[in-house]
Amino acid sequence: MQVCLSDTRPTDRTADDRPHSNRALVLDAMTSLFQRHDASAVGSLYADDDLQHNPNIPRGRDGVQAIVETLSPSVYYQPGLIVAEGDLVAIHGRIRGWADEPRIGVGIFRVEGGKLAEHWDSLQNEVPVSTGVAGLSMFDPEDGASHAG
Repeated sequence: MQVCLSDTRPTDRTADDRPHSNRALVLDAMTSLFQRHDASAVGSLYADDDLQHNPNIPRGRDGVQAIVETLSPSVYYQPGLIVAEGDLVAIHGRIRGWADEPRIGVGIFRVEGGKLAEHWDSLQNEVPVSTGVAGLSMFDPEDGASHAG
């Protein structure tokens, strides 16, 4: 049996590299800010008028910078699965030291002009596998390794 594949995209359509570069930007932001606690990185990563949909973070990059400047040295972010399409990137990860218990979260970012322009997130306390009904971990850093790209 022989299979013939063909590309049906219009020839004038160029490849969209945004998902790859936007994914790298979000990963850089999360590790710069919440692993290395580098508040100076906010200026190069975030748009001036960054929109924050988290009610605890003020609008604009100054709000993000203020949070990073006051982080406890014990705060550490572990990235996992990252999904990117167009100008949107979702990242799943674990953050320790932010609260009494490790938290698992999903952050969604909109990228505009090479900077983070909008952000939504959801955080919840990590539940140990032994107490979860499904018997699955809420976070496995290897999840992202098989979906990298």
